Parts: sequence; structure tokens; C-alpha cells
Amino acid sequence: MYALIDGNNFYVSCERVFRPDLRGRPVVVLSNNDGCAISRSNEAKALGIRMGAPWYQLRPLVQSHGLVALSANFALYGDMSDRMMSLLATLGAQQEVYSIDECFVDLAGVGGDLTQRGHRMREQLLQWVGIPSCVGIGPTKTLAKLANHIAKTATYQSGRYPAQLAQVCNLSALSPSAWQAVLAATRVGEVWGVGRRLGAQLEAYGIRSALDLAQLDPTTVRRRWSVVLERTVRELQGTASIELEEGGHGKRQIAVTRSFGQPVTALPDLEEAVTVFASRAAEKLRRQHGAAAQVMTYIRTSPFRQAPQYSRASVMPLQRPSGETGAIVRAALAGLRAAYRPGFSYAKAGVFLLDLQTGEAQQGELGFDEREPVPRHGARLSNVLDRLNQRYGQDTVFVASAGLGGVQRVWSMKQEHRSPRYTTCWNELPVAHA
Repeated sequence: MYALIDGNNFYVSCERVFRPDLRGRPVVVLSNNDGCAISRSNEAKALGIRMGAPWYQLRPLVQSHGLVALSANFALYGDMSDRMMSLLATLGAQQEVYSIDECFVDLAGVGGDLTQRGHRMREQLLQWVGIPSCVGIGPTKTLAKLANHIAKTATYQSGRYPAQLAQVCNLSALSPSAWQAVLAATRVGEVWGVGRRLGAQLEAYGIRSALDLAQLDPTTVRRRWSVVLERTVRELQGTASIELEEGGHGKRQIAVTRSFGQPVTALPDLEEAVTVFASRAAEKLRRQHGAAAQVMTYIRTSPFRQAPQYSRASVMPLQRPSGETGAIVRAALAGLRAAYRPGFSYAKAGVFLLDLQTGEAQQGELGFDEREPVPRHGARLSNVLDRLNQRYGQDTVFVASAGLGGVQRVWSMKQEHRSPRYTTCWNELPVAHA
């Protein structure tokens, strides 16, 4: 048995933990540069605000309906996610963190009433971390994901599913007829692993619900569609075909990309931005104990501005796979200089780490590349940098080509409505006055 626990309206819920005055009010969290809505409270959804709605279209709702808009505070959301996942890891034999706001928990060997245990899970998460959630329980990961969808829908949309399935839905506790009823009420495109495009194809064949999909022959599905959809069908039928990935396997590539707060034309300003992005990417890489063999840097103008357009990416191989900040920054800057062309107003840049491997490769020590000595202290220096920044705050120590610390850079994102980083920055801790 598996449980899928998902934080509701996660970014908004994180903000409300530290600002109770936002409860009951329409709230949206905006994307980088305050571009569009990426998280919405239920009150905001009730106003008809859709995911991805541009901020300039929503601005009139501030006066007319009391809408509160906040800039994305990813430092806060990441820390709250860590707290949430640490708590949920204690509730079962194994855990798979699926995204920033949801995880699977293996309930093998857990006794008692699993529905009641699901309610205790969400109550403990709300009390200890402050995040409201929904819980789905099923004999496979796909069914647990579907149960979570049912629990959330029954909580916020009356009539589609039975009210008793709100907040916690345990499919294994349903009678066969009730099980079939909820599958029949679920559109096929809402099944995990199907999606909108494949869902439309299946509907064209008359497969309109999760129940229709579950009643197909898996072998026929594999022959007509794919082995991936075959696994989904088997999972809907109760046969576990997708294993729990405990701890994950690390990312196959790491990307750090940002849109600029204003157009950037000068190469030195782009070098500052790319240095910061490459440093962040290197930190992420070291957290999964990896090494990159290639670094790709890209820059582009904005397709929404009436100006000359330009987009270019450049890939630079490393002498040896590495997770060292210095080596990755040097390669990223070399790629930037190869891609840069003067005379354009750049709106975005990014750094991608490619061909990721586990651990640091030191082939140079074996004589494969004797032209450049192995930087024996590079990994140690990067680890010291990580520890200092973790202890004293991000960018306490940074690479010199990132420019001056503590100043508003030309390329910095717009974050006019960002809340304080309550849990990760000493200077932004909440203060209680007597």
C-alpha cells in the first residue's frame, strides 16, 4: 500500500504559515519577475484566476476584490518543503519525494485503519509544519496518486465525488461498486501518466474515463500505444508496476535559468549573471554527489519586445567531469563569450550541466590528460564555500566574477512583493514586540 501526500496550494500555504492575516483572502504567488500566477489560494480560484494568468491582468483585482499578490520566495518554499518531507518520512517504511510539495510513502507493514492513519498524517503535518494537505491511499503508486486527486477534488468541488472521500481517500477501503464509481467519474486525462494530449487520443477511441482505461487488456495497450501506458493500466488494475524510488536517482541534468528584471546589453553584466547561475547549478550538483562533463550556456532576447531577436547556446566540455564551482563557472563563462553578440538587448540567460555522473572523476591523475594538473584543492574549496554559505547565508562567499555582493545588480529579477525569508535568513526573522 502507498500513500501520496500533497500540500494544498503549497506556495500560498507557506506564506500563510507566517501571515495568518492572509487566511480567507484571495492570494496569488507570482513567478520570476512577477510575471504570472504560479500558485493560487482557493479564494483566488473562486475569482476565476487561472494558473499562469499575467500579473498585469490581475492587478485590477487588488482594488476590486482585495487580491494579495506576492513575489515567489523560493528560499522559504524550499525550507518548508524540507520540513514537510522530514516529517512525512517517519510515517512509513520508505519515502519518495516526488516534487517540492508531494511525496509517496510506502505503508508496507503499517497496521490498523489506514484511513484514520491518513487523517492523522495530515493533522500532524498541519500542526507541526502548518501546511494543509490531502492524502490518497492505494495499492499502487498510480492508484495512490488518483486517490489523492479524488481527495482534493472532493474537498474543494462538491458533487463529483462522495463527500466522505474529502481530505483522505483510501481506495482500498471502498467496495468494488464504489471503486468503479469513482474511476468512472474520473476523466482519463486526469490519470497520472496519461495527460491532456494522450487523453485526447484515448477519448477518440472511446476511452473516456479511468474505468474505461482500467478495463483494457494491457498487452493490447502496449501493442497499440506504449509500454508506459501498459504499466499505467496494470497499476489501475491493482498490479504494482512502478517501484518506489527511495531517495531518488539524482537529476540527469541541472539547469538554472532566469529572466532579467530589465534588458541587459553589456557583456560584463551577463558575466555576473552567468557566474551566479553556474554557482547555483554547481551547488545543486554537489548536493546529489555528482559531476558534470559538459556545461551549456544560453542567452536570448525577448520575443515579446519589438527589437532585433537573437538566441544562442554554446556547450563547453570540461577537462574532466567535475562538481567544482570554479571549473563550472569557467566553462559557463567561456560558453557565454562564444554565444554573445553585441547590439542586442538580452532578456534571459541560463546554465545547464550535462552528462552528469556520480562522484568526482579524476582521470588526470591517471595520465589521460597531463597538460593540466588536477586541481587537488578544488573540491575541498567548493565544500568549504558550501558550508560557509549554509551557515551564514547565501552569497556570504562567492566567485569574484559575480560582481559586488549585497547590491542590486542590473540583471536582478523584479521581486517587488516578496515576503521575508523567515526560516533561512537571520536578518529577516520575524520580530515579536511586547
